[in-house]
Amino acid sequence: MTDKQHIMITGQIGLLAAVLVGVGEFLLHYDTLARYTDTFAFFSGVTRERATIGHFFGVLGAPLYVVGAVHIYLMLRPANETAARIAGLVMAYGCIVGAVWIGSRASAVELVAAGGIEEQLALYELRYESLLQVVRGAVLALSVIFIWLCVTGNSHYPRKMAVLNPIFLIIVSFIIFFTVPAVGKFMMPIALNVAYFVMFSVSLIVASNLKSEG
Repeated sequence: MTDKQHIMITGQIGLLAAVLVGVGEFLLHYDTLARYTDTFAFFSGVTRERATIGHFFGVLGAPLYVVGAVHIYLMLRPANETAARIAGLVMAYGCIVGAVWIGSRASAVELVAAGGIEEQLALYELRYESLLQVVRGAVLALSVIFIWLCVTGNSHYPRKMAVLNPIFLIIVSFIIFFTVPAVGKFMMPIALNVAYFVMFSVSLIVASNLKSEG
């Protein structure tokens, strides 16, 4: 397998992860009333059947992000081997923790449906919602390294690719949610997956134009 084939295959798997987890998280989180600022309110509109389907899409798709992290590493590697490796490892770690979190969401739906169990919801928030801070920290660290290595002009990416870092793309989803809520309400529950979908899509376009080596 050539380096380019390796880059393309890992990128395609990363894109598949964004689609699968995006579908899963949408089924788990989408709320017609867009009550996303409340930790649990939006779950009240999620049916048990929808949560179960979303659970399997999310849990089975999330591990594929680790392969996608290899793609990001390979695309950044020419700029700085060590920093690119750290970016890949940080992304992979964040996605693994994220997989644990998304695996808990169907259970959260059941807790909300049961009602009157504030103590259990508080424990859920401590044990699982806190994991989101790890995921967010990983995304921030990845974005910083991604921007740095892109702007050097020495990675496989053009310098302008630095704009398409996960943090910026998530912020765009937030802006759309607050300015065009009719559209944003479909993006907010899956903001990180939307970011990765855009990132991997453009990355694959860039990678397709690389020369084959090895």
